Parts: sequence; structure tokens; C-alpha cells
Amino acid sequence: MHVQQNIDLSPYNTFGIQASAKAFTTVRSVSEVQALIQSPAFTQQKVLLLGGGSNLLLTQDFNGLVVKIEIMGKEIVRETDDQVVLKFGAGENWHALVLYCVERGWGGVENLSLIPGTAGAAPMQNIGAYGTEMKDVIVEVEAVEIRTASVHTFSNETCAFGYRDSIFKQQAKGLYIITAITLALTKRNHALNISYGAVRETITALGYAGPSVKAISDAVIHIRRSKLPDPAVIGNAGSFFKNPTIPAAQYAALQQYYPAAPGYPAEEGMVKVPAGWLIEQCGWKGKRTGNIGVHQHQALVLVNYGGGKGNDLWQLALQIQRSVKEKFNIDIHPEVNVV
Repeated sequence: MHVQQNIDLSPYNTFGIQASAKAFTTVRSVSEVQALIQSPAFTQQKVLLLGGGSNLLLTQDFNGLVVKIEIMGKEIVRETDDQVVLKFGAGENWHALVLYCVERGWGGVENLSLIPGTAGAAPMQNIGAYGTEMKDVIVEVEAVEIRTASVHTFSNETCAFGYRDSIFKQQAKGLYIITAITLALTKRNHALNISYGAVRETITALGYAGPSVKAISDAVIHIRRSKLPDPAVIGNAGSFFKNPTIPAAQYAALQQYYPAAPGYPAEEGMVKVPAGWLIEQCGWKGKRTGNIGVHQHQALVLVNYGGGKGNDLWQLALQIQRSVKEKFNIDIHPEVNVV
């Protein structure tokens, strides 16, 4: 185990925010995780776990140890004519994982194409897009308990998945380090989902005769690239806020003033309203202040144009929250982890 001192974290977060870590190390296996969490470097200071850095806003230097999870590997656990069950290391790039499955015709994760981040981070917030969520494909999550250094397995049910939520953000927050995930994918008779957004129309526009695992993946990639800025070009963390759910009666009242207000059925008696639409109605879309701002094509994305400060981005987010609350009486909450 090699611990470095005073490391610049700008290459390790997709916002490109300059902040330094007092200490920094990487782990590449379960045994390295177990050794690290029992060492003074880990036990005697604050710790920040880092995957792809795509769901992180650093508002200041981190006076502690940053642990970069780089546990790689993929294997077929079991396979039948209809299904394949695969285990992936927590450090695997999520989009590369999706493409690996799509190229083999395995269905279940195609709607989750081009989501930034790592496999280990995916179950933490139950990533989702275009009608599919992590909970739809996950079998189990392997994690090391920090207190005991023992390996635990969480089933789909015990992960307690919710909208952008899981046990790892609630009761088990800060208690485990995820080391691997296991997914169950279909090999035939796929449950293809093209009902959300412009996926169906994009499949046709791309020249496909109909939906398939590959067609849906390509359509989602096309849509996301047209809407969301590339972090390699403009610093961002994708969707900054979660879409709020409100009571159906409140949504009906909203429609009286805004007939075009979009909404999607959520749990019983609730409606999910796109946070991007709410933010855009408040006039934030494309608004820029110095080196930070709201993306010109997607109001849900906050951006660092270069040299922006993390705390300035956070203050912008708070202003957006307040304006949405004042205009619509709706609370929107960050999807991004603010440190």
C-alpha cells in the first residue's frame, strides 16, 4: 500500500475542480481493501472513497485520505440458454461494462448506456435512465465491512433500492466499501424498454428496423450526447438534481398554471416532475457567472467552464433550489455528493 501526500484531485472528478487531498491511495483487490481499512492511514483520519468522480462536487480541500477504488475484473458466474449472470469489479468503468454486454447481445443494461462512473458506484444511488434502474438487473453487491474487514453480500432485496437511493446511502452509509457487483442479464426474449423519452423515434432515425439491445444502446448514447456536455470538454457531473416526486393533487394544481408541465407516474398517488423543466422555468438555463453556470442545452446540468471553484458551484445550486421552491413550492435535492 502506497499513500501519497498532497495530491491534486482535479483529474479525479469530472467537474475538474481543483482541490487537494492530504493523503491519497488506490486499492485494486479485496485483500488490499481489508489491509487498508485496518491501517492507521485509514483509521486515524477522515476518508473519502472515490470511483469515477462523476457524482462528486468538491467544495474545499480534503483534509484526510482519499481512496480510489480500482478493483477490476469481469467473470461469468453462471449461464443458461436464457440468462447470463456476471460479476464485475467495483472499479470497472460503467459505460465500458454496458458496451461489453451490448456487444454480446445480453439485455438489461442497454438503457443505462453512457452513464459516467464505475460499477461500484452504480448500486449506491441506484442509477437509472430511460425507464431502467440498477435494481432491475442487480443480483447482489459484494462489500467489505469497515468495522470488521469481513466480506458481506447484499441481495437485491437487502440493498433497499429506491429512486436514486439504496441502503448504502442510508443505514449502511459509510459502513462498507463496495468491491464487486453481480448482474443478471437476458440472452434472448429481452424485455426491451423504448417507452421513455425519444428512444423509439431515435431508433428509427438511426436507421434500425426495430428495437434491439444494440439499437436501444445506440439511441440512448445518441440522445445523451445531444443533451449532455462531455466532461472531457466542459466540467460537469451530469444531472445535478434528482427529479422530485409530488402528490398528484399538487401536480394537478401545477398544471392549472402551467398546462404543459411534464409529469410521469411514480409511486401510488405521486407524480415525478422533471427537475430540469422546473429549473428552466425559473430562468436558469444557459445562465453563466464567471467560470461556472447552467448548461445552455440542459438546465439540470451545472458546469465548470474552467477554473471554477467548487464552493461557487454549490452556492449556485443553492440559489437554484431556493428559486424553484419560491416559484413552485417544490423541493429539489442534489443527486451529486457534495464534499
